[in-house]
Amino acid sequence: MTILYIIIGVIVLFVLWAVVAYNSFVSYVNRTKEAWADIEVQLKRRYDLIPNLVNTVKGYATHESGAFEKVSEARSRAMQAGTPADKGEAENALTGTLKSLFAISEAYPDLKANTNFLELQRELSDTENKIQAARRFYNGNVRDLNIAIESFPGNVIAGVFNFSKMELFDLADNDVAQQPVEVKF
Repeated sequence: MTILYIIIGVIVLFVLWAVVAYNSFVSYVNRTKEAWADIEVQLKRRYDLIPNLVNTVKGYATHESGAFEKVSEARSRAMQAGTPADKGEAENALTGTLKSLFAISEAYPDLKANTNFLELQRELSDTENKIQAARRFYNGNVRDLNIAIESFPGNVIAGVFNFSKMELFDLADNDVAQQPVEVKF
């Protein structure tokens, strides 16, 4: 009879551990998805600022249409990217085109003094900072989830319930609006 109680006790402890482990994975996954949603909110804010910035620069530099088209194309690609790796690559390309837009602004002193341009530049810089904070939060959650999936005995539960690793969101650490722009003549 005592052996039966011990076996039942071990089974109950195992089931309780499995439930706690499963719930931990669910929590990790949901926190990671929430963190990704935070990144998407900030990226949308960035995407919404870019047309205004382009239009402001266009008012002063109408003959720079090639640069404006590149920014628009890069913005479109970034908005359509799906996975964190694709989105990171597209965002880095967008950052490069925005740098060229700010390089154009260097040639127009009236534009650099325009309050609308300065406000858009400040908002873009603020958004870039929020994107970086959201990216760090997301990557921290992904790290925790991936460690739990790879560690024993959690990897057993992760394998049984098909929890899979998620990928980090890497961006070049660029603050577009604050980076010094290299102008070549």
